[in-house]
Amino acid sequence: MAGLREFSPGIRFDGIGGEAMAAEGLASRFPMAELTVMGLWEVLPRYRALKRRIAETATAVAETRPDALVTIDAPDFGLRVARRARAAWPDLPTIHYVAPSVWAWRPGRAAKMAEVIDHVLALLPFEPPLMHAAGMSCDFVGHPVVAQPRATAAEAATFRLAHGIAADAPLLLMLPGSRRTEVTRLGPRFGDALRRLRSRHPGLAAVVPTLPGVASLVRVMAGDWGAVVVEGADAKRAAFAAADLALAASGTVSLELAANRVPMVIGYDFAPLTRAIIARMLRTDTATLVNLVSETRAVPEFLGRACQPEALAAALDRLLTDPSARAAQEAAMRLTMQRLGEDGAPPGLRAARSVLGYLERRTEIQPPPSTRVPPAS
Repeated sequence: MAGLREFSPGIRFDGIGGEAMAAEGLASRFPMAELTVMGLWEVLPRYRALKRRIAETATAVAETRPDALVTIDAPDFGLRVARRARAAWPDLPTIHYVAPSVWAWRPGRAAKMAEVIDHVLALLPFEPPLMHAAGMSCDFVGHPVVAQPRATAAEAATFRLAHGIAADAPLLLMLPGSRRTEVTRLGPRFGDALRRLRSRHPGLAAVVPTLPGVASLVRVMAGDWGAVVVEGADAKRAAFAAADLALAASGTVSLELAANRVPMVIGYDFAPLTRAIIARMLRTDTATLVNLVSETRAVPEFLGRACQPEALAAALDRLLTDPSARAAQEAAMRLTMQRLGEDGAPPGLRAARSVLGYLERRTEIQPPPSTRVPPAS
């Protein structure tokens, strides 16, 4: 939104968003929090309310006739809105931000999305050909992680001092997930791995950055782990800057760790039935984005039944004792950040340029000067 405003100062926004979007001028039609539900059991009690919000939003799109509809991630909501809005107004230009991970599983999702989406803004450099094959135009616009602020060395030192962590003590980040189901499933294994690792490295300190939705659960577990728990964006950034290594749930947090050059071990598991289904559908031998983007297997990962405390502890121990293991990860992390656009234009500007460029191509009419798209850099 900030990028669009830079290229087209008179632009207006309508839709649903949170605080950051409100700061860019969006008056959200309803609170974004109504959409932040994950998983079957969490969705079921709110199914009718969510269906109503989808219908309301699609009607609003059809009535306001925007120059473009941009849906952001959350396909269960955004693509349903796009489908209903398109049914009411077939000429609606539709753009989706964050390509579906068809490279990992369910390749048919791209073709299904192409029924209602014209153009895709991809976060990963290998995704555009997959979207093109499904019939959509697509630009790689860089991953937002490369533009996230990072703490300074001074802030990292202050963090250690504030939490009584010696400057020379190895510091482990514990990241068991952001959802209660993840923390409940992974927390005990991560805690057991920490205990095993401390038997080999008695001076090891641990810190757990967490979010309000799981903070109470994490604090109970961390009390048994002898770990520091912190909340808030500033504390999280400082913890990442201060850490020597990390044990993390699989997900985009691996990219946040890579951006901060924190070597990591990844673990994840599902409920038994989900694990069996995912195992049949998975199309790649790694789920860690650092491994995928760097085209290496430098980050050890332990998924499903392999996610066991002793295996996690052994991999962490290697990062503490084997310089070659750390060096391999550091090289992979540098390459990952380069490929995600670390040295290029900010992803927000690239995404805005892609949106306006798509609309130019669609209309084949030169836009007025205020919306002319600068040349790519």
